[in-house]
Amino acid sequence: MHVWLVLMKAFQAVMPHAAESIGETELGDSDFRVLEALLHKGSLPVNTLGPKVWLTPGSISVAVDRLVKKGLVSRKDHPRDRRVRQVELTAKGRALITRGFREHAAAMETVASVLSKNERLTLLRLLKKLGKHAAPSDRKGSLITAALE
Repeated sequence: MHVWLVLMKAFQAVMPHAAESIGETELGDSDFRVLEALLHKGSLPVNTLGPKVWLTPGSISVAVDRLVKKGLVSRKDHPRDRRVRQVELTAKGRALITRGFREHAAAMETVASVLSKNERLTLLRLLKKLGKHAAPSDRKGSLITAALE
């Protein structure tokens, strides 16, 4: 119980810092996560993108529609499978998320600066171990396990 309580308190203390830096991009949280995933993973099919950013199939479709309307992403046909639609950053989207992610990373670096490099590596290893253990075994490939990869 104590581990969970401390984990939740730490999460709640860090989240306002994350929300503030994401808010400065004038994007919502889910839109920021979609653009960030595309920035770091490249063009992705919608059904692959959703689990990476913790969005259900319906929510990722709505998010992509919203980002297309803003001119930040485009949908393209998959080169080898006509059934699949790829989502990719536009030049406008790439410029926005490159700048926004750089500023967000700096804000998160400030928050995490209390930890040494070794402490950060240990924390990451332990959180992944805890998350993988806690994820239901019948939900392999779920949003939770995809996020822990």
